[in-house]
Amino acid sequence: MATNIKPLHDRVIVKRIEEGEQVRGGIIIPDTAKEKPQEGEVIAVGEGKRKDDGDRIPLDVRAGDRVLFGKYSGSEIKLDGEEYLIMREDEILGVIERAGAASGGSKKGGK
Repeated sequence: MATNIKPLHDRVIVKRIEEGEQVRGGIIIPDTAKEKPQEGEVIAVGEGKRKDDGDRIPLDVRAGDRVLFGKYSGSEIKLDGEEYLIMREDEILGVIERAGAASGGSKKGGK
């Protein structure tokens, strides 16, 4: 992302992760008929929502996380020819964790 943009409060910027070409029964589905993916990568995050006493509540997602979001979540924006979504953190349904990251990648029980 060439343009630096920082979302405010509890908002995040997400770039959709495009899936491969969809072919159903030998018929190629045109781009206009395809559903937009509901998975993306977090590009930037805000500082968090403010509580009534002035403290900030930090966000649970970080830049680089792969996330799932609702079909109609967020607002579409275009920066430097790239399409992004800007949405509140509560519109994110979940964070996708990779299997390699969960196991830690270390081996136990060596000689």
